[in-house]
Amino acid sequence: MKRLEVGPFAANCYIIGSEISREGIIIDPGDEAGRIMKEVRDSGLDIKIIALTHGHSDHTAALKEVKEETGARIAIHTDDVGTLKQKLLGVFMGAGFKSPPPPDRLLNDGDVVSVSGLELTVIHTPGHSRGSICLIGDGVLFSGDTLFNFGIGRSDLPGSGGNHEQLIKSINSRLLVLGDDIKVYPGHGPGTSIGAERRGNPFLV
Repeated sequence: MKRLEVGPFAANCYIIGSEISREGIIIDPGDEAGRIMKEVRDSGLDIKIIALTHGHSDHTAALKEVKEETGARIAIHTDDVGTLKQKLLGVFMGAGFKSPPPPDRLLNDGDVVSVSGLELTVIHTPGHSRGSICLIGDGVLFSGDTLFNFGIGRSDLPGSGGNHEQLIKSINSRLLVLGDDIKVYPGHGPGTSIGAERRGNPFLV
């Protein structure tokens, strides 16, 4: 797995792949498409899926270019398609906005995003946006902007359906029920674990 901090908001873009098939998934290509694609080429991976944890532009600004270069299928939760297309929000957040290509697959809770030898299960965690998701597989959780290292996502961004109470409920009922040893790779900042967040996240007390 490779983590790249991209764009003015230092969003985390993850590149993961199967050692068997050399097929891969990009999670949240937030900006700097050239840098992302250089890492893909260096890794030797054939990217098949671009998975979006949500549609905010700081996680999707490089989507158009990465899609064009890889031909990968774009997957996003069905409730965040509107957020993905929202130009005003992109301007508000100060991230580069390019009209994104339409998604190829609409995700729902429990769906599996997979390439040969690699599977990630969708956990719908609304609160940061209507269609925010986390992706879990093989002891690792990609938490998007739902859960951070001793922090939580914002719920006040205009037009994306954020709700603080819903966000806390999502974290408590969908994430903190997971095992303490699950590694968490968030949408911004360093990694953490479910156990560390359960014990010490000040927003979840």
